[in-house]
Amino acid sequence: MCHARCVKSDPGVPVESGTFPDVVELARVVARQRAEMDRLREQAATSVVMERAKGVVMALDGSSADAAEEILHARAKAARRTPLEECWITLGELTPVPPCDEASTPRPQGDDGSAKATTDAPEPFSAPDDVADALSRLGRALVHVDTHQALARCLLDHLAPDLDAESVMIYVRRSGGGLELAGHAGIDDGLAARWRLVPPFSGVAVVEALRSGEPCWLEDFARDSTRYLMIGEPPERWQSRVWLPLRGGNGSEVCIGVLRGRPGVFAPRERAHLRGVVRLCAGRLRSFTSAAVPVPEGEADAVQSLFAALPVPAMLLTPVVSSSGDVEDFRVDAATAQAADLLGGPSGNLTGRRLREVRPDLTDLPVWQGCLDALTGGGPYDSEPFAHQETVDGVLALATYSVRVTRLEGALVVTWLRHAPSDRQEQRLAELQRLGSIGWANWNLSRDEASWSAQVFAILGRDPADGPVRLDGLPGLALPEDRAALRSAVESLLREGQPFDAAFRIRGGHGVRHLRLVAEVVADAHGTPFEVHGVVQDLTARRRAELALVESERAILTQHDVLQSERVLVARLQHALLPLPDKVIDLSGLRVEVAYLPAQAGIHVGGDWFSAVELPGGDSLFVIGDVAGHGVDAVATMAQLRFTAKGMVSTGSSLTGALSRLNSLLLHTRDAHGTATMVLARYHAADRRLVWAQAGHPPPLLLRDGEATYLPRPPGMLLGATSAPYFEETEHHLEPGDRVLLYTDGLVERAPENIDVSLARLADAAVAQPEDAPGSLSTLLDAMLEDERRDDVCVLDIRVPREQ
Repeated sequence: MCHARCVKSDPGVPVESGTFPDVVELARVVARQRAEMDRLREQAATSVVMERAKGVVMALDGSSADAAEEILHARAKAARRTPLEECWITLGELTPVPPCDEASTPRPQGDDGSAKATTDAPEPFSAPDDVADALSRLGRALVHVDTHQALARCLLDHLAPDLDAESVMIYVRRSGGGLELAGHAGIDDGLAARWRLVPPFSGVAVVEALRSGEPCWLEDFARDSTRYLMIGEPPERWQSRVWLPLRGGNGSEVCIGVLRGRPGVFAPRERAHLRGVVRLCAGRLRSFTSAAVPVPEGEADAVQSLFAALPVPAMLLTPVVSSSGDVEDFRVDAATAQAADLLGGPSGNLTGRRLREVRPDLTDLPVWQGCLDALTGGGPYDSEPFAHQETVDGVLALATYSVRVTRLEGALVVTWLRHAPSDRQEQRLAELQRLGSIGWANWNLSRDEASWSAQVFAILGRDPADGPVRLDGLPGLALPEDRAALRSAVESLLREGQPFDAAFRIRGGHGVRHLRLVAEVVADAHGTPFEVHGVVQDLTARRRAELALVESERAILTQHDVLQSERVLVARLQHALLPLPDKVIDLSGLRVEVAYLPAQAGIHVGGDWFSAVELPGGDSLFVIGDVAGHGVDAVATMAQLRFTAKGMVSTGSSLTGALSRLNSLLLHTRDAHGTATMVLARYHAADRRLVWAQAGHPPPLLLRDGEATYLPRPPGMLLGATSAPYFEETEHHLEPGDRVLLYTDGLVERAPENIDVSLARLADAAVAQPEDAPGSLSTLLDAMLEDERRDDVCVLDIRVPREQ
């Protein structure tokens, strides 16, 4: 029977408590590809604006496309504008737009201080150089603006540095004469909601500006607030503001408000800047400010007849708005016969049905959000290509389609585009070349012509406008040390028709690049070479990866040799500091057997250790511990703890006091290895009492009469974890025939096995081995350590002899 009592520990001694690899080549390649995609998107968006402006000039002047382009460039040069700015202005003035400013000077004032209208013609717009540069930047930024909200944010970003603008508001006139806030920036959503709708009443500056078609300059807050209802909460937040109207010939009207926190008039330069801003925005606004014009009921049949005659899948959709104002569905007003099949819904006539009735899961698809964005002025929506199974001449076949959604007044036109196999093959070939960093090249020797794919220009870092290089000119692109080999290969191919596979290097904008050129000759019926086919591949990423791998392997081999040497040194040091007895030892009437097994995985020696010594007076001290980590540092820390623990207990220190001072030793010692676990046990031979304490260590296992139980652990904290630890000790009475196992966690822990399962497995294995059988400890270790050891194992097997 076991008896236990707890003794509180000595108070702990408080102590004072005491940082990337290169980006992989693939990331660089992806970054370059993204930058190229951004450049192409910018170019495509700009080209759309240029083409629209050319169309306007062609329609008004009856000129050709080339002549229209020359006209735009001539106008831009004469007005000292960029071609893109001229395009925006041309689009905005497709219908007469009244001037948004009278001149660069303030308007004359009436007797009551109000702005006095003038009939003088506006002076020609001529902006200072710094304003012209700013307008050029705005013209480029407008390419990416496709909603009123985005325009407001763009204008605020543009005007804040130069004009101290704090907020921008864009109002659009709706049916009935009222105004609606279509976009805003620099104001919170609450204020925007309260001023979302403005009735067509006098005394509101934005309404007056739209009525007169002239800017409304509010530069004296005290005076202006007596004449106008000022927007703002509080209104004095903006001490000066201006409302700039834009008019279109289709009846839509827009007014842009620029609000500043500082008081004062708008200087002539600032007025010139704002005038240029409005002229640019007029062209952009034309693409998303047209008012919705419903189709008259009498024309519904005509629309349906028109759609029925279309040879492509298409639908005309009208939004269905809920009571809260949100679009909850779309009504099919007209549809072609092919639309139902492609929509994936029931066959038959779709006219008059709800879209979500036909396709209930539509709201979970990207095309639903595309419809909503297109409806709110977000521009046309184009889906990603998708596969569709259809029947052609009675045979099932897969075809590739994409969906395009375009706004038509207040409705949407949805069309499906069928991609021809050749188009898809060409797209896949381009994607293959891009992803594989490979491109094709062709040289016609008889006509002295060359043609390259776009990827070859990208690989060689050559501007497509400069055209391809002759075959015999390729060696000139290589680094000097690679030119001779490449020139020899090209000459052999041209002279003897000998194909080649040559590697060479070039110097580009991103450093040296490793390339590969594979070329072969196509000969005519007489064997004379007349064409050369080639493939150029960029191997830079692969070559750099190979070099990095070689360097890594060298470093690993060097480190392996160093670690092997360290292992030998540490093993010798450990053997010197922790000698293992070669037989069973007797201590205070107990028979003690020790086992130490180093880890088999890895090359480091661990910090597991033990002590079993007889103390003055006939008692015995048993210690087992485990220092975190491996190597020389762990062995050094182990030696400190082992000898210090024996010394303190031998000189009369209590077990808990010894643990507290060992904790302080770990915290105070410079370059201390960190933390450690430990069990300290003192055996009193006179009455067979085992007094023990622990610091974060697994509990001892007691075997008695064929049963195994773990001794209850007294409180104890990991050594080195805190400057104020707490330890208690407990005692157990041992009886003849008892067997106690002290061990380190390497004996039981198995990832990802729970520790309770591991401890139960040890108990079962110990019970299965006869206690008095010779070599039972070795048999127990064999049963517990079936797999490769990933940690050191240390065991103290303590037995109380049976009474004779």
